[in-house]
Amino acid sequence: MTLPSRVRIVEVGPRDGLQNEQAAIAVDDKVRFVDMLGAAGHSTIEVGAFVSPRGVPQMADTADVFARIARRAATRYTALVPNLAGLDRALAARADEIAVFAAASESFSRRNINRSIDASLETYRAVCSAAREAGLPVRAYVSAAFGCPFEGAVDPARVRDVSAALVEMGAYEVSVSDTIGVAHPGQVPVVLSAVAERVPLERIALHFHDTRGTALANVLTALRLGVATYDSSAGGLGGCPYAPGATGNLATEDLLYMLNGLNIETGVSLPGVLAASRFIEQRLGHPLASRYAAATRSAG
Repeated sequence: MTLPSRVRIVEVGPRDGLQNEQAAIAVDDKVRFVDMLGAAGHSTIEVGAFVSPRGVPQMADTADVFARIARRAATRYTALVPNLAGLDRALAARADEIAVFAAASESFSRRNINRSIDASLETYRAVCSAAREAGLPVRAYVSAAFGCPFEGAVDPARVRDVSAALVEMGAYEVSVSDTIGVAHPGQVPVVLSAVAERVPLERIALHFHDTRGTALANVLTALRLGVATYDSSAGGLGGCPYAPGATGNLATEDLLYMLNGLNIETGVSLPGVLAASRFIEQRLGHPLASRYAAATRSAG
């Protein structure tokens, strides 16, 4: 099948990437990281999350980061929110849009946010309504869509139904997420076809972790099916505090290298993202997972 001529990348490094890091990262460094990613040409950057600082202490300074970033007109700066209180904080911080996160697994939902799937959807229905009144776009994630660390296999029909519920309540896009990195190319068409029964393909994004080294293969499979929006994290930063064994996200550099090779436009500079990754790597105290970054380090 014909591949998309252009792909939109949602950069989640500053939020999903940093949330599981143990090193204390200064606000100045988070701000510079976001600014470097913006300068690299990203159209959407997830800056942080307005969640409980007890649960995710790395995100406690999200408001300070929002207050100090150099906003670019071509970039949307977004924040993850779990409830109406989080929405209020996002509005005060002048976020350009928010993201909500439901799960396709009952066990993961209870471990992640201490609520059932149905209860979480009720909360997000109120969040979407309030965001609509405030003129703020809402994006949605469906976690554990390809497998759950507690339940194992997840029924694609459940992924479909949760995705559809989020779109019906007002999310402009749903990011179907492989939270623990178990997805493989044979599974991607099955989950996508189920979700596409109730959500238009152009409103579906994909969020892969590279725990088992299959993230790029999954993207290539999904490109052939027409999906044109992907989440990724500079340097391959990432991991989920509530998903045992989950490692980093698909690295933005690795994704860009493949897309550039396929002549698919993104508007994002590979050298620019690499520079941002190199910068934050120095603050973390450990090498990042990006294979492209590792190869260029060795070559240099």
